[in-house]
Amino acid sequence: MDGDLTKGPVMGSMLKFAVPMILGNLLQQCYNVADTLIVGKFLGSNALAAVGSAFTLMTFLTSILLGLCMGSGAVFSIRYGQQDMEGLRESIWASFALIAGLTLLLNILAFAALDGIRVFLKVPEEVWGGMREYLLVVFCGISATFLYNYFAAFLRAVGNSLVPLVFLASSAGLNIVLDLWYVLGLGQGVAGAAKATVIAQYGSGIGIAVYALLRCPQFSGIWGCRKVRGACVKEIAGFSVLTCVQQSVMNLGILMVQGLVNSFGPAIMAAFAAAVKIDAFAYMPVQDFGNAFSTFIAQNYGAKKKERIREGLKGAVAAAVVFSMAVSGAVFVFAQPLMELFIDRAETEVVREGVRYLRIEGVFYSGIGCLFLLYGLYRAVGRPGMSVVLTVISLGTRVLLAYLLSPVPAFGVAGIWWAIPIGWFLADAAGICYYRKERGRLLG
Repeated sequence: MDGDLTKGPVMGSMLKFAVPMILGNLLQQCYNVADTLIVGKFLGSNALAAVGSAFTLMTFLTSILLGLCMGSGAVFSIRYGQQDMEGLRESIWASFALIAGLTLLLNILAFAALDGIRVFLKVPEEVWGGMREYLLVVFCGISATFLYNYFAAFLRAVGNSLVPLVFLASSAGLNIVLDLWYVLGLGQGVAGAAKATVIAQYGSGIGIAVYALLRCPQFSGIWGCRKVRGACVKEIAGFSVLTCVQQSVMNLGILMVQGLVNSFGPAIMAAFAAAVKIDAFAYMPVQDFGNAFSTFIAQNYGAKKKERIREGLKGAVAAAVVFSMAVSGAVFVFAQPLMELFIDRAETEVVREGVRYLRIEGVFYSGIGCLFLLYGLYRAVGRPGMSVVLTVISLGTRVLLAYLLSPVPAFGVAGIWWAIPIGWFLADAAGICYYRKERGRLLG
């Protein structure tokens, strides 16, 4: 099932394409959220802190692969919009070889650097044992992450956002069942939670790869591609590497903040671990809407439909802002019950700090919603470097302010929480100013 986003009602086409992506990535969050719920409730706050810090690190590593796949997906969407099937097949060959090689390198480096992670993240002694045990297993799933994200990016580029959802739904269900079995049934602790995640990841990664190879004519036709031009490799590398830099810089900044959070001790680590999971669910829909918007823009950019791009941009901004404000209100009101899903209410310090985080940062989800749209826009029109600039502004501000404000007694750890939305809005302002200045040249 392919989806041509250059035809039909603008918002209807975009939303129809976006909904399976949103549902799919919400399910993807179930991998780590299932770990967090079960570990937090049954293994205690130190185990929760270990899994939470490992999640931040894995998010950074995954973002490298996700960025590479998203960059390639933008090229696939442009070729599909141009109806250049030979160019699409050539791009598939070049991108798969590039990203597969980088995945192997990343996996080797992850294992080699394992014991240095404790120093970088300032992980306390009482947390490090569990975190190391978890990471040793989870690192084995890096290749599965590549497989799923690569083939999902391809399918979405040709307008099929439903199949990635199906594979993720099956995988998320498997992950939860295995979590309960390994942690509660076999008593394997955090290592058991990690095993459940890795097995589920391979299920979705291998499954979606087989589907694409057998069912998608654009992919099955790659065997007829006789050569890959240097210009194609250069284009794929440009889009993929810059999008990778944008994604990884964003998560490297978060990782640096994680180190600062860890310096405040296990209770703050556990609060941050739970609150970040709530965050992921809260703004994941608008992040995925931004990715769907990017595919819409890229296909119409390839088809040279400027008015359709402008109409889509206006509708997307309105939808993202309204949704973000509604979610902000819900998170503010239900912050405490949400935290108590992850940690026993008797852990009063953990719950209290998590609630404070959500009521400071969660009020401003509209800032991150607009930023995701800007990332998607610049990636789709061939300016992935601008997405990198916006990420540097957002995360640079966040890291700088976090380190400046947190030592001040009047702020303390709350200074880290306030730094987040300030970074979002500064990046939004820069992205909007650039669009207004370059609008004519951006749309061609």
